Amino acid sequence: MRQRRTHLRTAVTAAVALGIGLSAAPAQARTPARPPVPGIENCTATACHFDLPPGTYDVRVTLGGDLASSTAIGGETRRALLPETAAPAGGRIVRGFTVNVRTPEGEPLGAQGTPGLDLTVGGTAPALAGIRVTPARHTRQILLVGDSTVCDQPGDPYSGWGQRLPQYLREGLSVANYSDSGESTVSYLGNPLLWDAVRPLIRRGDLVLIQLAHNDKTTDGPAYRANLEALVAGVRERGGEPVLVTPVVRRWFNTDGTLDNDTALLVNGLGVDHPAVIRSVAADRDVPLIDLTARTKELVESLGVEGSKALYLYNEKRDNTHTSVHGATVYADLVREELLNLRLVPKGSVRVE
Repeated sequence: MRQRRTHLRTAVTAAVALGIGLSAAPAQARTPARPPVPGIENCTATACHFDLPPGTYDVRVTLGGDLASSTAIGGETRRALLPETAAPAGGRIVRGFTVNVRTPEGEPLGAQGTPGLDLTVGGTAPALAGIRVTPARHTRQILLVGDSTVCDQPGDPYSGWGQRLPQYLREGLSVANYSDSGESTVSYLGNPLLWDAVRPLIRRGDLVLIQLAHNDKTTDGPAYRANLEALVAGVRERGGEPVLVTPVVRRWFNTDGTLDNDTALLVNGLGVDHPAVIRSVAADRDVPLIDLTARTKELVESLGVEGSKALYLYNEKRDNTHTSVHGATVYADLVREELLNLRLVPKGSVRVE
């Protein structure tokens, strides 16, 4: 009996020394807990904030309530992400979109913005019933390279058409707007915080829309053409698809109610016809062309001197170059139409309701 107790003490001592558990059943492996999916607990009645790192995120919202509602979603630097959407009393409607979160969150040379993803809940009768935010897995980007008529403008009443474009796109297609106020082809290519920073972000199959002309006031014809060709080549080297966009017109009427003058149609002081050069490069380099000059000229002339004021900031600032929220929205819709007409995006990825 004494010999058995001696053997038992020896076995226990050895087990403790080796760190071996004496329980009869082995410990069950634990599965690491997944982080919770950000949801409605991050929202108030008018806004949501999600502590997320820079990246691209799919957002799925459930809209509606006991009463009839109409809800629009915006976010980050005054971007339109979901157009106003109606839901009947007691009904629920689910919509999705994909949003680009970056630092700086607006213009590349602008303010840093707020870390994370910020959304605003608006509309005539807003009702957000649920929301789910997840990292985007299979997303195609539309990157924008442009000036103040395109960029994410930080302050009201200004707005760029690129700021209003996301609301027309469905989940799986994101807008990354790297347009910056005051930039020309010369300054965009020359600033390491602009083209040198944007180009590495281009992935195979991404669209890169390029609209630079308004600020090339002292760029001669050969230099302007060479700069456009350099941007096109840089996109293609990364596997992206460049799209050249002629500039939106300035609201500068002739006495006969037309816009056939150098100021309106972006012909600079050296006689360089920017839209004509863009069209020529697009044809020579086999690049898709969105002729926004032609589309906006037609629209502005059709509205006339008085009717076209609402598209620009004439009433607020006597500004005939920069667009209002309304004007930027209308011009973004023209871009949406051209993306479809040129078959640059599938119909199913564009919101038409």
